[in-house]
Amino acid sequence: MAPGPARRHDRRRARGGAPGCAARADEAAVTERRIAFITGASRGIGAAAARKLAERGFDVVLTARTLAAGEQHDHGNRVGAPDLRPLPGSLEETADAVRALGRDALPLRLDLLDAASLAAAVDETEKRWGPIEVLLNNGIVQTAGVMDLVRDLTAENVERIYRGNVLAPLWLVQRVLPGMLARGRGAIVNMVSESGFTDPPAPAGEGGWGFAYSSSKAAIARLVGVLAAEHRGAGVRFFNVEPGFIVTEMVKATGLLEQFGPQWRGAPPEVPAAVIAWLICEDAAREWHGKTVSAQKLCKQLGLVPGWPPRKGDGVD
Repeated sequence: MAPGPARRHDRRRARGGAPGCAARADEAAVTERRIAFITGASRGIGAAAARKLAERGFDVVLTARTLAAGEQHDHGNRVGAPDLRPLPGSLEETADAVRALGRDALPLRLDLLDAASLAAAVDETEKRWGPIEVLLNNGIVQTAGVMDLVRDLTAENVERIYRGNVLAPLWLVQRVLPGMLARGRGAIVNMVSESGFTDPPAPAGEGGWGFAYSSSKAAIARLVGVLAAEHRGAGVRFFNVEPGFIVTEMVKATGLLEQFGPQWRGAPPEVPAAVIAWLICEDAAREWHGKTVSAQKLCKQLGLVPGWPPRKGDGVD
């Protein structure tokens, strides 16, 4: 059956090539829709990465808990302290931004703690659009235990954090990797955290971080190196991106800016987003395959975000 007008339009856009994106390995692949699947895409780094990948020619599957603006979800990160305040940002708003850039967006509700929603999101993507070329594991769980002291942790809290921050991204990798390997192309990017590599300067809640969160980020950070060793020469790229302290909507709304801002100069979400897009699209990024990239350092080195970092005295956006 001949493709409809919308599909023909997609193919014309794909043939033109995305600006700055590495060329496809074979001519047949050039006619395919380029699909990026992002978790935690309702705000922050995930939303910024969606916009950057749209600029590079990708249609973007946007997943998170918050589908529409104003929804309430508990993002409290300490035992006995739920926080149901709506946060700025939603999948629908990110989708509007992607479409404004001339690409298609597919917003899908996904909860990292709900295995069925993970499977449903991938199945829906493949049913409606086709195979996933890029997986960005950006989302994390905000739940009791994330910022609690060791003495206050419960086994249930730790298990939930590991389910969301380790097992959920691992399952997504296991689900999409076979297709990438069969096609001989693709990219998997895991967002990691400095807290997984370094000791905190203070207790959680006082400028430091909790054991459950930091150890979960340390665990997921090991995945990329293992994947690179297991699939040498397969045509699939694997990267860790360590964003540094990023001033997101959640950081501002939950008081984390006051906790961490005095210690580290924050960067806007566009900084790690630009690095993610560069790693996925540029041939020069091959040297980072299987490694952890410091987003702020690489962004500054390559000048990926005009005007960042600000000059001394300019402050931080």
